[in-house]
Amino acid sequence: MKKELQKRLLSSIIIIPISLFFIIKGSIFFILFITILFLIACLEWLKMSKRLDFKIFGIIFLLLSFYSVYLIRDRGLFEFLMIFIICITTDIGGYIFGKTFKGPKLIKISPNKTYSGVVGGLLMSVVVAYLFDAKYENYFLENHNFFNNLFFIITVFSISSVSQVGDLIISYFKRASNIKDTGNLFPGHGGLLDRIDGMIFTFPFVYLILKIL
Repeated sequence: MKKELQKRLLSSIIIIPISLFFIIKGSIFFILFITILFLIACLEWLKMSKRLDFKIFGIIFLLLSFYSVYLIRDRGLFEFLMIFIICITTDIGGYIFGKTFKGPKLIKISPNKTYSGVVGGLLMSVVVAYLFDAKYENYFLENHNFFNNLFFIITVFSISSVSQVGDLIISYFKRASNIKDTGNLFPGHGGLLDRIDGMIFTFPFVYLILKIL
């Protein structure tokens, strides 16, 4: 676990600042960044998928997903960063709590996932998102009353849950293809899809909710 954690931390130190640079810069820099990510994700998906219908459906889904990423970033930086942070902390919390407390396995298609990891991901995402919101914008917690706090927690839990479901969906396809990782782009992390599996489902989900509301 220690060696794997070191690899993950080292990769994260490189990946997260680079991602934040393009996210914050926005405009053509961000478009170029997500275009490159989209192409890498498509290549990994095509390599992983065995069936033609899955290949086609996956490419269409990735196109819509990355388009929703662009649309949400176009709405504003804060909303985008909030979603980004929730997804990252969900993944980190799930990994730390799962490896530390272990316990019953969550589902067969992803044997490393545990109930403790699910709870850890939810808790860490709420705590970090709350601190981020209170520190910079107070977008959700404007009046600091019970209903605003409750709405905030439900919102973060929903985003975190979708992120974890997305992780499980990609895990299902990896298991069906009999592979451990979608690629080897990031040491300790696997491929790009291994890192953004939750996000590619979360951003379309949030965009649809925003359109409905």
